[in-house]
Parts: sequence; C-alpha cells; structure tokens
Amino acid sequence: MIRIVVVGDIGSGKSYIAKQFGYPVFNADLEVVKLYRKSKKCFKKLKNSLPKYIFSFPINKKEISKAIIANHKNIKKISQVVHPEIKSSMHVFLKKNKNKKFVILDIPLLVENKLNKKSDIMIFIDAKKKDIKKRLNKRMGFNKKIIKQFKKLQLPLEIKKKKSDFIIKNNFNHYSAKKNVKNILEIILKND
Repeated sequence: MIRIVVVGDIGSGKSYIAKQFGYPVFNADLEVVKLYRKSKKCFKKLKNSLPKYIFSFPINKKEISKAIIANHKNIKKISQVVHPEIKSSMHVFLKKNKNKKFVILDIPLLVENKLNKKSDIMIFIDAKKKDIKKRLNKRMGFNKKIIKQFKKLQLPLEIKKKKSDFIIKNNFNHYSAKKNVKNILEIILKND
C-alpha cells in the first residue's frame, strides 16, 4: 500500500484534490465532525477540560469555536482530546484498506503530529492567497480568529512545500486538478 499525503494551506483545496485520486481517502476534518457527533467519550473529556464552553451532546461546533476564540490555550486542550481519537481512526482506516494499491491521507496536522512515514509520498497543494481567501469567505461559520489559531499549530507552508515530493498548483479548475493527479499517479506507478 502506497500512502499519499495531501498537505497545504487551509482552504487550498486539499480535500477536493484528495478525492480526485479515486482511492480511499482518510479525511481528518470529516472524522472530527463524526467524533463531535457520535462520541460520548470525546464529549465527556472535552466537557471536563472545557466546562465553561462545552455543554451539549452532540458537541456543537459553535461551543468549540467560542472556546478557541476565548483563549488560545484551549485549542491545545481540544487537540489533546481529539488527536488521539483521530490517530486511532486513521489506524482503523489503514487496516481496512491494507490491500489497496493507494490510500490518500488528508490530515492537516499529519507532519506536526508525526503521523507521517518516510515512505509517504507527500503532495503540496499550492493555491493563490486571493483564491484561498475567496473560498474561505464562502465557508459556513468561517472565522478569521479560528483560522489564525489553527495556523499557529501548523508548520510554515514553505517547510511543507520543501518536504513534498510533488506540488500541485491548484487553480480550482476540475480539468487541471484531474490532469495533475493523473500525471502524479503515472509517475508514482512508473517508479514503483
């Protein structure tokens, strides 16, 4: 199984590009949403560490947002509860897909949380700042302060870019996204 890791800035189109590969995708952001919706264990832990903010199950994303905006240290408290759960979900996903030729990992903090392997093929999604800004502004519940806090957790983009095996310049065009992905898969298969 070849692990392809998709990295890049928030709003650069990582999840969209990841889907274009046509192989199983582990999307950490979607896993977090599931966790908030379904895990009472996660709810209890978050309620214990953030009693002023977390009140209801399923966990309301607005409560999480308020906690992050109120104090930048709260994002670390949330991460300490959420990241081990996501890591566990990732292992289940990898086990389930162990016979697949490729798996795609769309995990924003993969490198920062040391979940990557030397053999991973890292693809950096590069997009223009103005395009990213336009896309983020369209997102429901978009909050600049929260994005800023998440960016503080991430390695600088230039470091991720340098560590990457491939760079896709994302112009948010379906045809060019498909073409870039096809070219990368051909190169990987040729070198395998």
